[in-house]
Amino acid sequence: MPPHDTSALGAPREGHGRDLSPTRQALSDSVYENIKAMVMDHEITPGARVGIEALARALSVSPTPIREALARLESDSLVVKRPLSGYRTTELLTRQGLEELFEMRQLLEPKAAALAAVNASEAQLDGIERIAEEMHSHPGTTAGPYAAYRGFAALDQRFHDAIAQASGRPLLADAVRRLHSHLHIFRLSSVLDAEDPTLAEHQRVLHAILRRNPDRAAEAMAEHLAHSLRRQLSQDDKS
Repeated sequence: MPPHDTSALGAPREGHGRDLSPTRQALSDSVYENIKAMVMDHEITPGARVGIEALARALSVSPTPIREALARLESDSLVVKRPLSGYRTTELLTRQGLEELFEMRQLLEPKAAALAAVNASEAQLDGIERIAEEMHSHPGTTAGPYAAYRGFAALDQRFHDAIAQASGRPLLADAVRRLHSHLHIFRLSSVLDAEDPTLAEHQRVLHAILRRNPDRAAEAMAEHLAHSLRRQLSQDDKS
């Protein structure tokens, strides 16, 4: 499908979806996921205007679930609402923006990993371990539309968010979540190399946390982020 200025199907999140019936919630979620896929796959091009009425016609739904989806996508930092001009998709990260994103992550996530090694409950440790195990069922061999790599991207985000949550520092966990780093990174590239070492790097972080070793946990997370940035910049140099 060629790029265009409008698109797809979506859903409200907590706070946007006030007491929706199960049927209405399912429609809302569907609209959100479809519009999100179009943004991630650049079917709605970066910086393009997103027309509510055109999306509603394309999806054969009313404008209401479209507006709910766009509100959620705005909180995901994938669209922005501007006075008098409506919604537009956000621009892709520049090389400088990518480097600044990882600079922020380096300030936050190694500290979160170290604190998780000290403060995580047994239930939280089990949860982080389960996410790491699930990621092995989504091997990094996929290239293509967002629908194909959505599972891996979601698990990657959950892994990092769960570690931050286990730090016992709500403000720190919220800051990590609000970076939306995984959405921005996967929007830059949907290619997952079969030799991608992400899973092995995650395992090193996990093992340090499970062993209650804060110094090693921070070091392993810092190494993972540094390697991830280098991989992203390398892909950018090739494109």
